[in-house]
Amino acid sequence: MSNQRVAVFRKTHFNAAHRLNNPAWSEEENARIFGKCNLPNYHGHNYELIVRVTGEVDPNTGYVVDLKWLNDLIEHNVLQKFDHKNLNLDTEEFKHLNPSAENIAIVIYNILRGHLQSTFDLKIRLYETERNFVEYPA
Repeated sequence: MSNQRVAVFRKTHFNAAHRLNNPAWSEEENARIFGKCNLPNYHGHNYELIVRVTGEVDPNTGYVVDLKWLNDLIEHNVLQKFDHKNLNLDTEEFKHLNPSAENIAIVIYNILRGHLQSTFDLKIRLYETERNFVEYPA
């Protein structure tokens, strides 16, 4: 049964505040481009995160990866950093990076990628609202 690649998914959520703002632009330009997302007192989202890991099934376990291990990985490396935080003010990752959904997904990918064997593919899907979501890599 070698070369049987399967995708496994772990779905979780976190709550965080952010403000989209480009410090190189005027207040007017930021307001025009980012609208309500640029309000000076920040705003929050209930993010839904889906982590997809694709790889071959281990013949000894029947797993691609142990989902408990994947859950713990996400908990310790993503949720503890971002849940109930102001992404702009409380996290190193977004001190100088606009915390758009796109950038959040890329940051989460980069955090988790280093913990997975290179034989696994990783994809991040992040819902900012139930209608708006991003995937990385595309």
